[in-house]
Amino acid sequence: MKSALEFQKKQASGDPISMVTCYDTWSARIINDTEIDCILVGDSASMVMHGHPSTVHADVDMMTAHVRAVAKGAPDKFIIGDIPFLAHRKGLQPLMETVDKLMKAGAHSVKLEGAQGHLDEVSHIVQSGVPVMGHLGLTPQSVNQLGGFKVQGKGEETARAIMDDALALENAGCFSMVLECIPAPLANEITEALNTPTIGIGSGPHTSGQVLVLHDLLGMDPSFQPKFVRRYLDGYGLIKNAIDQFDEDVKSKSFPVKKESFV
Repeated sequence: MKSALEFQKKQASGDPISMVTCYDTWSARIINDTEIDCILVGDSASMVMHGHPSTVHADVDMMTAHVRAVAKGAPDKFIIGDIPFLAHRKGLQPLMETVDKLMKAGAHSVKLEGAQGHLDEVSHIVQSGVPVMGHLGLTPQSVNQLGGFKVQGKGEETARAIMDDALALENAGCFSMVLECIPAPLANEITEALNTPTIGIGSGPHTSGQVLVLHDLLGMDPSFQPKFVRRYLDGYGLIKNAIDQFDEDVKSKSFPVKKESFV
C-alpha cells in the first residue's frame, strides 16, 4: 500500500488491513520485504525505544527522527507518523509545523489521538492535503486522565461517546481509525457504522484490520504480556542466546578464526 485510498479499497473488498509499528531503519528494511500493508511510526517509541513509562514523553523531534529512519528502510510501505502529546493543542500554526516536519521526514499520513476539541484541526490538516488517521478508545497520551491503561467503552455512556467521536472523525475527513482496547461488540458496531476502515488493537476480530507493536509480536519483552498480544517469536530468548554464544566464543578464543581474520 502506498496511498490512503487503498485503505478504502481493501475495506470494500473485505481484505483485512495489517499494520505494525516500527521505529528504526534496520527493522523497517525487514518489514519492507514482508506482505504487511502499512507501518505506524508510533509515539510508543517513547516507551519501546527510549524506556519512558508512557507515550507522553514523545516530542516532535523524537517522532521526526523515527519517521525519517523508517522511511529510509521501508520505501515501499505506506507510513503513518504519530502526532505527539499536546502537539495538536498548542494552536493551529504549531500543529501544522509538526505535520510539515513529519511529512517531510517521510510519512505519508499522520495519526492524531481523540476527537473532542480538535475536530476543526483534523479538518484543516485534511484540507491541507495530508491524510489523517484517527485514534479512539484507549488513547495512551491521555493515560493520566484515563487512570491507566484500561479498556474503554464498557459502559453505555462511554460506548456512545466513542461511537459519536468515530462518526465525527469520519465527518472531519479521517481516512482510517485505530480502535484501541474497546469491547469487541462496540468495535464491530463502530466498524459497521463507518465508511472509514478501522484498525483494531485489543478490540476483537471484527475491525477492518489489526495493528500490533513490532516488539510485542516478536516477544522482545518477556515481562509484557497483555491479553491482546499474540507472540510470533521468542525474540528476547533468541537474541540473548546469540549474544551469550558470542561471549562464550570470545572467552574461549574460538572467535575469530583464520577465515574471519585478515592476512
